[in-house]
Amino acid sequence: MKREFLFACYQSPKGKLLQALEIKYLKRSIDVGCKQTVLQIGALGFEDKFIDCALYQRFTVLDNSAAGTHFAAKIRAKAFNLPIQTESIDMIILPHLLEFDAHRFQTMREVERVLKPEGDLIILNFNPWSLWLRSQYLWDKRLADSWQGHFMTRSRILDWLKLLNFELKTTTEFNLNYFETTIGSFTFNKSTVSATAYAIKAVKRRYTLIPLTPAKGRPSAIVASALESTQQQKCYD
Repeated sequence: MKREFLFACYQSPKGKLLQALEIKYLKRSIDVGCKQTVLQIGALGFEDKFIDCALYQRFTVLDNSAAGTHFAAKIRAKAFNLPIQTESIDMIILPHLLEFDAHRFQTMREVERVLKPEGDLIILNFNPWSLWLRSQYLWDKRLADSWQGHFMTRSRILDWLKLLNFELKTTTEFNLNYFETTIGSFTFNKSTVSATAYAIKAVKRRYTLIPLTPAKGRPSAIVASALESTQQQKCYD
């Protein structure tokens, strides 16, 4: 799948409406402090419409072709091999990236690596069941040469997040007529099928195992001591 397919979709009348809905969603979803580090992987070119780059001076766009709004800092790199320090990012945005990434699961591992514990992850994806998306595919197969292998259902993304110790915060559907947010789990219904795209917001959790402290001394001595204490207590009673 060529990423130019995404930009071709955005140029269509319905695609422009989808773009406006996604901009509105990202505006309200970027809720970290302006001094925190925000990384967007995959350039869109209109980042300045949903984030104030003058306020968020630590906002960076990482893209293979160094594209993106000229207001933001840029890194030219591969998404599946991020040249970024481990656990150094407060929020990561993946806007329609995984659909066009042949190494998408490795990219997700890299995202988990560089994101701080309790850091937020936002994913935008097309809905593979969208009739409008299928029509765009049929309209120009040169830009969409592999339909089956790239567009992923929301449940599949949620499975990946679960494996990587992410906890779901919200899911959102973009229906071109409205967008609806669900907190926590979601129900598969007609609106899910008809939605053009969806968004997932999740938080990276770190679970610390608490080791059991072994008792000192020989097990037989410990048991004998416990029995002796119990017998003495009975005598006093």
